[in-house]
Amino acid sequence: MTHPWIVVIAVLGIALLYVLVPVVADFYRRYRGSRVLRCPETGREAQVGIDASHVALTSAFGKPHLRVESCSLWPEKEGCRQKCLTLPEVETRGALRLQPR
Repeated sequence: MTHPWIVVIAVLGIALLYVLVPVVADFYRRYRGSRVLRCPETGREAQVGIDASHVALTSAFGKPHLRVESCSLWPEKEGCRQKCLTLPEVETRGALRLQPR
């Protein structure tokens, strides 16, 4: 075998294909779309869109980082601390999804 690095690269590529890609795709599918959540700051219900691409990419390197992409309470509450993302309803798989984007 003259080029053992080809085998190493092939094994890493297969590992990416069969391990990392399904994990990233699952997180993207789980967090896409909008959810109706209660705003912890105002107490009103809001339609919140989570940045699914960002969640999927950060899930590849550890714990996923959630951030709000859109909210029906914006622009008046746009600088909020996004505490709605810590609610247990956010983690529920698709239970509160209104519409996929």
